[in-house]
Amino acid sequence: MTDTALSFVHRYEPASEAGAPPLLLLHGTGGDENDLIQLGRMISPGSALLSPRGKVLEGGMPRFFRRLREGVFDEADVRLRAAELAAFIAEARAAHGLAAPVAVGFSNGANIAAALLLTQPDVLAGAVLLRAMVPLADPPAADLGGRGVLLLSGGMDPIVPEENAARLAGQLRAAGASLDHRTLPVGHGLSQADITLARQWISAPRRVAA
Repeated sequence: MTDTALSFVHRYEPASEAGAPPLLLLHGTGGDENDLIQLGRMISPGSALLSPRGKVLEGGMPRFFRRLREGVFDEADVRLRAAELAAFIAEARAAHGLAAPVAVGFSNGANIAAALLLTQPDVLAGAVLLRAMVPLADPPAADLGGRGVLLLSGGMDPIVPEENAARLAGQLRAAGASLDHRTLPVGHGLSQADITLARQWISAPRRVAA
């Protein structure tokens, strides 16, 4: 059920399995807090699920930060919204007694997760980035301390150029992430391979920081 008690409208489902990492689910443009709940249940059964709705509206469609046009972001807004989301995560962790979550983001949600990693490196235990692109051209120096990141790109993605995804991978490696970057023979939409790889990655304890 949607909750409005904290600083983001969100859904929260408590864990049903001790030790399952909590997931922060971040939807794409036009989605909401309900979009990735089923995905979260599939890739990590038993995990607590925290799923906020982006606060920025583009033609009435929720997003996590403002963009100037397709693929061109308002980077000042990216930084502001990443800090805002980090504050919400801290609120939710205190309210629900959660460990640092693993972000699972799709498209715009993957981009704000990447921005969190690069600007607020202590907020997440790891991340699964589905069709992410570079959120900040010149990110601050960050120390991800070996945090695991799975970056799944689409080789036929009309929105995220291969070069852009490779540049994001370089930024994350330079920040010290333990990165697994794979390019699948798909477009921007999610595929069964994304679900399978994300499930395998999350279930490997070494991928997720304590």
